[in-house]
Amino acid sequence: MSTLEPERGTGTGTLVEPTPQTSHGDGDHERFAHYVQKDKIMASALDGTPVVALCGKVWVPGRDPKKYPVCPMCKEIYESMGAGGDKDKDGGKGK
Repeated sequence: MSTLEPERGTGTGTLVEPTPQTSHGDGDHERFAHYVQKDKIMASALDGTPVVALCGKVWVPGRDPKKYPVCPMCKEIYESMGAGGDKDKDGGKGK
């Protein structure tokens, strides 16, 4: 049964919005600085919205990324993107 269609015999259906998948695994994502688009980090700093890293981690940045090593998955994805990425001083990473 689709969440967009009501069950037979009932009058209404409910549209269920998917929620972002956040990781509550072994905590490895918490030990790294992650790559995120710089404009997304700036927007998050202004309004507190969560950001999504290249590796898929979803969080609200609040720590200095320079104090943490770069996430290996983010680094691999970033390097595979080639020269088109944002190559600023801190590499666009945020924590």
